[in-house]
Amino acid sequence: MGKFLFKFIMFLLGGFVVGEVVVRVFYLTSEVPKRYLDAGNIQRYSPKQQGYWKGGNHGWATNELGWTGTLPKSYDNLITIIGDSFIENFMNPADCHQDLLLKARIPEMNFVEAARSGVSFIEAMEIANSMDSLKPNLHLIYVNPADFTESVREIRVQPDITQVDLTNKKVVAGIMKSAKLKSMLYNVKFAYYLFQRFPLNEIKFNMAAHAPAKPIQQPDHSNHMKSLMQFVTEKYNVENKIIVFHPNLPETLKQEVRAAGFKTISLDSKNQGDWTFAYDHHWTCYGHSQAAEQVSLHLQKWLPSTQLPKYGASNLPVEID
Repeated sequence: MGKFLFKFIMFLLGGFVVGEVVVRVFYLTSEVPKRYLDAGNIQRYSPKQQGYWKGGNHGWATNELGWTGTLPKSYDNLITIIGDSFIENFMNPADCHQDLLLKARIPEMNFVEAARSGVSFIEAMEIANSMDSLKPNLHLIYVNPADFTESVREIRVQPDITQVDLTNKKVVAGIMKSAKLKSMLYNVKFAYYLFQRFPLNEIKFNMAAHAPAKPIQQPDHSNHMKSLMQFVTEKYNVENKIIVFHPNLPETLKQEVRAAGFKTISLDSKNQGDWTFAYDHHWTCYGHSQAAEQVSLHLQKWLPSTQLPKYGASNLPVEID
């Protein structure tokens, strides 16, 4: 019996080693950087990390500030670019990030990204405050509708997302989900690969996929949005922040944000080809390039003309807010 157990354990260890080698060589799982909670309760990435996206076709790196993106040589004439996984942009190479794409179009300005998967609108405002120490001219904040609803605890409490408690008028910082477990698994790629594909998740997914479809009735969050915007205008400076709406957002949401005093840019993907991956809703390099082209054209309205190049006519259909 003892010999059998010994052989069985050795077999498992051998299989684990082989699995680890296969996962690392073929990049079967996406590497993600480690996070930490800074003094302002903002989740940043540990600086100067490197890794590969799934498949190993391109890598990523975190900079000295604890964000993705390429830091400029100077912080003069600075614009920050704040957002969630779209701006974090692990799915594309570094040259497809908004900072470099905008810099190529407006070389007189410098750009810094501050983005992370799961950033809500209210956390984006907190990040903008933390970036004010760099004395930027403007903050660009890229948003989807979910960024607003996820910001409000009265709609749904989500502990791992920074939210607003509108009842008590305070910001509640998000906590890092499964931080210790992920930290332990981070350097053991095969274990992390299995963790991401835990069978219970597959069972839950399959049950949901085969469940009878139910009509979806979108709840009315207009009162929450009004209260959120009121809280934001009381707590933050909105004059130096430009809200960049993803394509196809509801006009009612845009109007609510504009009414709070924000400058806004509405991205338009109509007749521009497909901005997203075939298997995922995030933007491809082409989508990022189109977004940067439209944002750069809008920025001429809010930056001193002496800082900007003279643009020629463009055939892009740009919605002016």
